[in-house]
Amino acid sequence: MARLTATGGAADAATATRLRQRRGWYFYGWASHVFPTIVVTVFMGRYLTSLAENAVGKTGRVSVFGIPVAPGSLFPYVVSFATVLLLVAMPVVGAIADRTGAKREILLGFGWLGAASCVAMFAVRGANWRLGAALFVLAFVGYSCATVVNYALLIEVADTADRDRVSSFGWALAYIGGGLLLAADFVLSLFLHDKALLARISLCSAGLWWALFNIKPWQLLRGLPKAPSAPAAAEPVLLAGFRQLRRTIAELRRYRLTLAFLIAFLVYNDGIQTVTTVAAQYGDKELQLEDTVLLSAILLVQFVAFGGAIWLGRLAGRFGAKRVVLGSLVVWLLLVLAAYFVRAGVAWQFYLLAMGIAVVLGGSQALSRAMFSRLIPRGYEAEYFGFYEISDSGTSWLGPLIFGLAYQLSGSYRSALVSLVAFFVLGFVLLLRVPLRTAISQAGNLAPERV
Repeated sequence: MARLTATGGAADAATATRLRQRRGWYFYGWASHVFPTIVVTVFMGRYLTSLAENAVGKTGRVSVFGIPVAPGSLFPYVVSFATVLLLVAMPVVGAIADRTGAKREILLGFGWLGAASCVAMFAVRGANWRLGAALFVLAFVGYSCATVVNYALLIEVADTADRDRVSSFGWALAYIGGGLLLAADFVLSLFLHDKALLARISLCSAGLWWALFNIKPWQLLRGLPKAPSAPAAAEPVLLAGFRQLRRTIAELRRYRLTLAFLIAFLVYNDGIQTVTTVAAQYGDKELQLEDTVLLSAILLVQFVAFGGAIWLGRLAGRFGAKRVVLGSLVVWLLLVLAAYFVRAGVAWQFYLLAMGIAVVLGGSQALSRAMFSRLIPRGYEAEYFGFYEISDSGTSWLGPLIFGLAYQLSGSYRSALVSLVAFFVLGFVLLLRVPLRTAISQAGNLAPERV
């Protein structure tokens, strides 16, 4: 009886620890989602474009490493450049996190780096697009490397049967966090008519929000399990990370279905992230909508996306995550085509488009994250999510590059947006071909009742 009581007490303590860590995981999403919402989607694209236009005019060209770039193409190119830097950095960060077990420290260290870079954006003004681009790249790297570890922690805070629900709820809660600060920016926009100052204050406040709310996960995420692959002998961490990365790349060939899913995700999520990244720029430059319309529409997205993520999570419990994501990709394709026909200056059409995006946005990403978490061999979670996050870090490099090239060649944001249709079509076909249950089994994991 004493042994049973001790065992039961240990089990209760382990459950309480996992629930505490899950709350910390939720809090990090709440804290950091202001970056993709406020910095990437709302302000940075338009503000960086305006800085470049201040320097050379709307029809001029800024020089980026000696290459002439149209102001309207600058932001997508900067995003592409930052993502290329992360092609190696994120898997290495993941390898180090798996090898050392210091996931909390790596997560929040990079989180505070990204937050500090956003706070420093208050100093960007006039025609200083170079400083703005450099700070954005630094913030992007901090956010992305932190997100590698954050995604990997889903495996620690939720069993395989719960991951669709936990991932969807975490994503939904993150939208509320980003939405509350965006609501404050919207109120500020009603009284502050200086667009540049509004952007600087909003970018800075996003960094402050992110930094302050990081304190809570620092407290709640203590006691995370150490990696079983952690080295016994001392070795330079960075060197060990590169060595582990090389081994994992070689080993990934054994998990061909995991690789097939990853490729499908990289394609369709590239389209999703590019649409969300350029949405405000499209509404501002092509549709000529006022700041109040853009802010209120993106604010609407945050709260509708909360319900959309919960709803798609429940649908996944009934039909399986793969079917729900495939359905969402069809909706994404229709939305991109519909965006081409939105008339300039017609706010209600932009609002309707934003609501459609909101319904499928969080759920398609949250369920993709949960699906991938089941395809990873145990002990390599952060490292594998490093490859995953190459696309999910706010966007991948190919989508913005194609968008930027299409705009530079055509001079039309509408034509540039339609160029993204291929990502959803190809991503749908590639995901459809992945036998998910077999892939889960090959990775050595248990599949839920519905996949």
